[in-house]
Amino acid sequence: MEKIASMKNQKVKQWKKLQTTKGRKEAGAYLIEGTHLLKEAIKANASIQEVLMTEAFHQQSDLPLGERDIIIVSQEILASLAQTETPQGVVAIVQFPEAAPILDYKGKYILLDQVQDPGNVGTIIRTADAAGYSGVFLGEGSVDLYNDKVLRSMQGSHFHLPVHRAALQELIPEMKSKGMPVYGTELNEAAVDYRTLPPTDTVVLVMGNEGNGVSEKILALTDQNLYIPIFGEAESLNVAVAAGILLYHFVG
Repeated sequence: MEKIASMKNQKVKQWKKLQTTKGRKEAGAYLIEGTHLLKEAIKANASIQEVLMTEAFHQQSDLPLGERDIIIVSQEILASLAQTETPQGVVAIVQFPEAAPILDYKGKYILLDQVQDPGNVGTIIRTADAAGYSGVFLGEGSVDLYNDKVLRSMQGSHFHLPVHRAALQELIPEMKSKGMPVYGTELNEAAVDYRTLPPTDTVVLVMGNEGNGVSEKILALTDQNLYIPIFGEAESLNVAVAAGILLYHFVG
């Protein structure tokens, strides 16, 4: 079993690059941290390149790693790769999934237009997973799916349902042409109360940027735009909370 103790090791330098969007794209891989995400990756048969753990973690670990490559690293190296204040002692390198988006033009999807907060994106994906949706598409301007905060918020949900990047201006007309109803979200007189629409087996929801909402160019492509009534004095709802309300509303 390989052991690495020096921060100057070439492998450590390569792993550190995975903490950036550019580095992840170049390597075609990303970092996951902690036992929960690693177990989810194993359960989903994700392509795990390497598992890095401290000696102390290895001695007490019961992770079902099989024949996967395990590298023992120093506490210093592990801490430099981890993004939490108190790391559990294990991180892993996972390859990007190879599968291209597959649309059968039915099912339920949520599209994110320039949603930039990692916690919001991760929470929306996790909620879509819980509500049994078919997939999530991240539009231009949305945060990187493999950002460490997104990964922690998703809690492994990206292993359960497809999440892809897409140009929403191209994707929405394609979905509409196949009979999929596409609903944007905005507050104006032309929008309708989401509660007036029934649950359905096929739906596409579009959620927008935290500060500006769904962009005008995307709203112009939808079949109908929805709003969630505000009964108190709050100006608006957090985008992840709003998404949760709408995601579950359409579940029949």
